[in-house]
Amino acid sequence: MSRDETLKKLRVTLLRRRDALRRALEGDLSLLQELHNQKTGDALDAAADTVQDELNSQLVEVESRELLAIEEAIARFEEGRFGECEDCGKPIPLNRLRAIPYAMDCINCRRAAEREGNSGVVAPTEWNRIFDTPEVDPAV
Repeated sequence: MSRDETLKKLRVTLLRRRDALRRALEGDLSLLQELHNQKTGDALDAAADTVQDELNSQLVEVESRELLAIEEAIARFEEGRFGECEDCGKPIPLNRLRAIPYAMDCINCRRAAEREGNSGVVAPTEWNRIFDTPEVDPAV
């Protein structure tokens, strides 16, 4: 199978995943709304509801980020840039795209970004800087 045919199949996969995520998010959001409208029994029930709300909120956040990445990948496909690394411009290997169809970069550029701390996640060295800063007295 040619690269173009594989990319077209990946586009279909992205469209299906996008539609599934949209349905899931609609369900998750309506579930959250429903849970907020219910009255709880005792303090233990309220605590359990709070934990469940937090888990549902985190799931919605993860699904929302994935949906955004998929929509951006579909837009890149329509622009003729799908499957090209955003950093170096080289084709992203098909194995990487099969694993992560919405990948924007090749593995080498992703690794370089992670080493430089540009992965969108706070690097451990940045966490250390938070604790290395001098305490500031809020009364001052």
